[in-house]
Amino acid sequence: MVVLTSVSAPLLSTMRVFPRSYWGTQTLIRGGASTSIFQPPHVRNWRIEPFMNAVNNEEAAAKAAAFDTDGPTIFDKIISKEIPSAVVYEDDTALAFRDISPQAPVHVLVIPKFRDGLTHLGKAEERHENILGHLMYVARIVAEKEGILDGFRVVVNSGPSACQSVYHLHLHVLGGRQMKWPPG
Repeated sequence: MVVLTSVSAPLLSTMRVFPRSYWGTQTLIRGGASTSIFQPPHVRNWRIEPFMNAVNNEEAAAKAAAFDTDGPTIFDKIISKEIPSAVVYEDDTALAFRDISPQAPVHVLVIPKFRDGLTHLGKAEERHENILGHLMYVARIVAEKEGILDGFRVVVNSGPSACQSVYHLHLHVLGGRQMKWPPG
């Protein structure tokens, strides 16, 4: 493996990025219009942006997370206080805390303290009816506490196609700005 610690602008202009799926790792290959160190014939003129699209990263993370839906999640560690969080609301059955990667000025996650097989909304059963209703009510409490009761959005991603990356049912409470339609 070669690690570049300092690269000049002319050298950077001749670098190409190939996605992880091509050789198994993200690869930089030097080569300009007239030179090429190693490029397979089917990608000689293929251009890709130097940074992976954020959507592709989210899709990949969601697909990877879908393989282990029964193991402990980061949310379990937040509930047990192994990992610190900025708690907005807590009661006996639900916990609401700020998202570490906010997508709006207000972005709070609302989770049940006990998963009880409820890894995503698609797995909800009749026995989950009370907790599902309670989580929605907690979302309303969070909106009031955060001063966004006049306009907020509640999002639930269910499964890899919806880019769910943590398999512990959770609601995203988003607000603090004008939301766009349609989302996603």
